[in-house]
Amino acid sequence: MKTLVFAATGIAMLAMSAAEAETLKVSSFLPPNHVWNHAIEAWGEEINALSNGEFDVEIFPAGQLGPPPRQFDLVRSGGADIAVILHSATPGRFPMTELAGLPLTHPSSGDSSAITSRRLTELAPDYLAAEHPDTRILWMAVTPPLKVHMSNTDLSDISAMKGKRIRYAGATWQSIIQTLGGSPVPVPPAEAADAMSKGVVDGACFPFEATKSFDLAPVTKYSLEPGLAAAPFALVMSQARYDGLSPELQSIIDETTGPDRAEWFGKMLDEGENAGRQYLVDGGVTMVSLSEDQISGLKSDFAPIVDAAVASAGKTSAAAANFLTAYTE
Repeated sequence: MKTLVFAATGIAMLAMSAAEAETLKVSSFLPPNHVWNHAIEAWGEEINALSNGEFDVEIFPAGQLGPPPRQFDLVRSGGADIAVILHSATPGRFPMTELAGLPLTHPSSGDSSAITSRRLTELAPDYLAAEHPDTRILWMAVTPPLKVHMSNTDLSDISAMKGKRIRYAGATWQSIIQTLGGSPVPVPPAEAADAMSKGVVDGACFPFEATKSFDLAPVTKYSLEPGLAAAPFALVMSQARYDGLSPELQSIIDETTGPDRAEWFGKMLDEGENAGRQYLVDGGVTMVSLSEDQISGLKSDFAPIVDAAVASAGKTSAAAANFLTAYTE
């Protein structure tokens, strides 16, 4: 009889332990096989192991909880504990953060995602927290800079962009294409290859990695490198949800996020970018590399875009200039 009592007590304790386990609800607008979701899954496995099973994550991909523009508010309202934020999905809401996606703007040490993501995460507490109220930035990420991919136009002379119709996404790329004399055309990513094959557009702007996802090699003859502008992301957590955790679980969150995690994730993005470039090369695409003089000239051409972005920060324009200096030094 005592054995039965002890067994029942043990079962009750196990049930209580299970009930007390913390599961973090993560919203992602990206498809299930996207690198962001793989990274969050790996992080979830890590915090689960460190907490002896007390911590876990449950990912809701493909916008199940809401479209890209709603992700940040999902976290603030409690609809999700954590979410992946694409800042350009809500233009003007994150003016300081979006400076990291300006043309030819990156730390002096390089434009790889490992470098840019780490640097942006390092600066987040001092410069970006105010733009992310009621949330805790777990880590920032900056994509590899998007490249221009043309169906028939050799961009060895960048002036060849004039008059060309280019698929774009976001206000920054719209300004870049217009500055280069092209005509920006909004085309959904999944329709870009078809649009290029039919001559609806003459080219498209994507990181190398995405060209593989959308199978652009068969319709691309030339790709321009380096990339001209990137896109910042963030993984944010509800501050209220964080505050409700035990100190031990808070410590696990703190120890497994931040700049080191951002660099780790950036390396994942860089690996995908390298694979995407090789996919294009294997598909017979010619890589066109800009010279240092050409890049210097483009920086001058793009200066008004940068100045306008800093000025549009409004009351925070002085802080925005300081942030941009810190990010690019």
